[in-house]
Amino acid sequence: MNLTVVIDDHVLRGARIRALQEGTSVNAVVRARLEEYASQGNSPEARVRGWEELWTKAASLPEAEGERDPRPWTREDAYDRKVFR
Repeated sequence: MNLTVVIDDHVLRGARIRALQEGTSVNAVVRARLEEYASQGNSPEARVRGWEELWTKAASLPEAEGERDPRPWTREDAYDRKVFR
């Protein structure tokens, strides 16, 4: 797959020089950085942090502190993502 990116001339020139000094190419550097960026959210550590954040936020809800809402939850409540913001 191809990707087109607009980069300032001086930035690309500097990246090419550094890549040559390191024996690689700008393309290889960009590919490696994108692979790293794309995989960060899928690591076991990232998933654990996500669950910990979810439990922390859930524990801070009024229902978690014993202040129960007398009305039953609706489908809209279940999908209201603003609750966790």
